[in-house]
Amino acid sequence: MAEKTVRRHLVFEGLVQGVGFRWRARQAARAVGATGWVRNDWDGTVSMELQGTEAQIDRVLQALEQGRYIHIEDLKIRTIPTEAEERDFVTLDDRW
Repeated sequence: MAEKTVRRHLVFEGLVQGVGFRWRARQAARAVGATGWVRNDWDGTVSMELQGTEAQIDRVLQALEQGRYIHIEDLKIRTIPTEAEERDFVTLDDRW
């Protein structure tokens, strides 16, 4: 039986801007076949929507935690509806 696809909205706090966070997120998501987006927010946090199986999402989060300069102090996660037509993981413009 195939794993169910889920979508999560995540907000990362800590040392997450200016440390390669978005690049690492994009590389990790694409490597495991997850889709979605990542962007810097005006308040110093990073927002992400990540879609894939639970295993794919876990692998992306593990890759982020292993980032050399990244230090995640808090993570808020909520489940949101999936987007059936989405085919890639992209970096969005900063929200300023």
